[in-house]
Amino acid sequence: MNRDWINLGLAAFVVLFFVFMLAPILIVVLVSFTSAGYVSFPIPGWSLKWFAHIFEYQPFIDALIVSIEIAIGATILSCLIGVPAAIFLARSRSTWASGVMTFLLSPLSMPMIVIGFASLFFLSLIGVGISFAALLITHTVVCLPYIVRTVAGVYAGMPRSYEEAAAILGANPLLTFWHVTLPLIRPGIMAGSLFSFLTSFDNLPISYFFGSASTNTLPVVMLSYMENQFDPTIAALSTLQLLLAVIALRIVDRVYGIDKMTVAG
Repeated sequence: MNRDWINLGLAAFVVLFFVFMLAPILIVVLVSFTSAGYVSFPIPGWSLKWFAHIFEYQPFIDALIVSIEIAIGATILSCLIGVPAAIFLARSRSTWASGVMTFLLSPLSMPMIVIGFASLFFLSLIGVGISFAALLITHTVVCLPYIVRTVAGVYAGMPRSYEEAAAILGANPLLTFWHVTLPLIRPGIMAGSLFSFLTSFDNLPISYFFGSASTNTLPVVMLSYMENQFDPTIAALSTLQLLLAVIALRIVDRVYGIDKMTVAG
C-alpha cells in the first residue's frame, strides 16, 4: 500500500513538473493568436493579425536577417575549428589534452553576460569594436563547445579498427578522414551544428553588448520592442521561433535520428 502511494506521488510530481515547464510556453502560443491588442488570458477572440504585424515591422525583418547570418556564420566557423580539435583531443594521450578540452568547453559553464562584457573590452582593445565581425567572433566562442562536445563524444566511441583498416588498404590520412571518419562522425556534427545555430539565434546577453543600427539581432530588437510596447506581436514572434526549433529538430531526426546523435553524450 505504501509503495502504491509512493508511485502515485511520484507520478503526480512528474505531471506537475511538466505542467510547470510547459504551461508558460503553451500560454505564449495561445496569446499569439488573440484578437485583442493586449496580452490577456483567457483569449477573447482569435486572429492571425499579430503574425502579419511581424512582417510589417521592418526592424524585425532586418534583425532576423542579421540573426540568421550570425547563426550560420558562427556555426560554420565552429565546425571548421571544433571538428579538427575534437578529433585530435578525443583520443589524445597527452597530459595537456584534457586541459585544452576543458578550456574549449568552458563557455558552457560561464555566464553569457560575463563573456559578452569581457569580449566587448577585448575586441575593442584590439580594434574590432562593435561590428558584425565582433558579434560573429563572440557567437563563435559560445557555439564552439557544442561542436567540440558532440563530435568528440561520437569520435571517442568510434572503433579504431575502421580507420586502421582504411590505412592498411592504402588510404592516406585525408582519404581516411573523408571516406571513413567524416561519415561516422556526421551525426555528431549535425547535432552540434543544430545546437550551435539555435544557441546563436536565440542569444540575447552577448548580442546586447554588440548592438548597433546594423548589428542588432532579433532577440535584442524583441527586448527593445517590449520596453516600448506590450502587444501580442512578441508572443507571435516567439511562436515562430519555437516552430523553427521544432522543425529543425524534426528534420535532423528524420535524416539521422535523435538516438544516433545522443548515444555518445
